[in-house]
Amino acid sequence: MDADGSRKWIDALPDEEQAFIKRFVLASGSLKAMAAAYGVSYPTVRLRLDRLIEKIRILDDHEIASEFDRLLRVMHADGKIDLATLKTLSAAHRQDLEDAP
Repeated sequence: MDADGSRKWIDALPDEEQAFIKRFVLASGSLKAMAAAYGVSYPTVRLRLDRLIEKIRILDDHEIASEFDRLLRVMHADGKIDLATLKTLSAAHRQDLEDAP
């Protein structure tokens, strides 16, 4: 946990993504080396890294108060839900919160 008691972004990442970060650092940030190590194309590694960067930004954003909203944004960053679904679910959640007694 951080000094303020909040969860660290690294702790929220699955082991697989933590291993990817470690491998990336050990490869001196070379996407070409990462592509070779994983046996995938450079654009595939670039996409994975871009999604991971966005996920870290979301997990580290202290202005996102709702864990539900944070989860939706992480799912979008992972490519699990599209932007329209994110917006629809987020709006419905906000409406439920406003309507709650």
